[in-house]
Amino acid sequence: MSQLLDTLWYTNSPAPTGLGIAAQTGRLAEAFRAAGTSVQDLRGSGEREIREAHFDHHLTNSVRHGSSVPAIWTHANGNPTHLLGVSWCDEVQLILTTAESGVRSVRDLKNRRFGLPKWANVQIDFTRAQALRSLENALKLEGLEVADVELVDYPYGGTYSDDWLNYVVSAPALYSGNRVMRRNNELIGLLRGDIDAIFLKGAGAVHLAREFGLHAVIDTGSHPEPLIRASNGTPRTLTVDRGLIERHYDSAVRVVDTVLRAEQWAWAHPEETRRLLAREMNTSEQLVTAAHGEFAHRQLRTTLDDGPIRALQDFADFLLRWNFIDSRLDVGEWIDARPLHDVLSGNLRRAI
Repeated sequence: MSQLLDTLWYTNSPAPTGLGIAAQTGRLAEAFRAAGTSVQDLRGSGEREIREAHFDHHLTNSVRHGSSVPAIWTHANGNPTHLLGVSWCDEVQLILTTAESGVRSVRDLKNRRFGLPKWANVQIDFTRAQALRSLENALKLEGLEVADVELVDYPYGGTYSDDWLNYVVSAPALYSGNRVMRRNNELIGLLRGDIDAIFLKGAGAVHLAREFGLHAVIDTGSHPEPLIRASNGTPRTLTVDRGLIERHYDSAVRVVDTVLRAEQWAWAHPEETRRLLAREMNTSEQLVTAAHGEFAHRQLRTTLDDGPIRALQDFADFLLRWNFIDSRLDVGEWIDARPLHDVLSGNLRRAI
């Protein structure tokens, strides 16, 4: 029998996720109220160590629904977690350049200079990983390799979680909506003509491309092949720490049930969901649609289907190849299908 759970820590990426919808609508807190469990958003903590759990999942009794690089790195790095599901909401993944660069196609990137973020003080540099992933996939479509491009590093100090004291950051951005944010060193280098192309994704990418009249060389996020689209945000992982499964299995089942119910609600309420996503990402509803499509609400679906799992494995292998992780992660061994099975098979009451 599961022990009583005093506090459930949760965190989600500022992106379309079922857990984010559940938290914003109050469904997550409500699901645990009767059990006397306090539900806390670790991103809002004043303690850096707690906020850093978004990236390394070190907090006991925590659930995370978000980008896959930190989740993969955490488990591969010896901090065991359980993968309860994956969700897939497509987003724009743009390789951008200026009119003056002369780069109009992926083939034009050969022998050109590509700017990459390089964070000095983060546990895992997911911004660099996702930029390299899009670049490699784009070049592969034209029979080219990353070695055919000159990579230029743009350093950053501090940590991602420091930014959550004032705002939420999903990647280094110059603006989010109308608010000035962190300097984007690669973008500045591009506008100065020091480099020829950069990578940006999501609503921020759409905004910056419009703001500065940038040319999209390719959007790998809209390619018909899922493995070309597979990256840090596609798919996103729903994970819990080992302690939650071993000592509070009922709570893990309740989390999955709440996420699935929130996604069902989103399917039936597209306009309200779009507003919630805009608030989550600190952007406009129009940019949410531009970045994720008119039917983003219908992509909110957490499963353990074969396609997303294959894509997640392919991306994990990419991270190993580029030395973001030190050992291969077997996604199949990472999965704990029991909570999702209990919810979908109607065993919820017996499980909790």
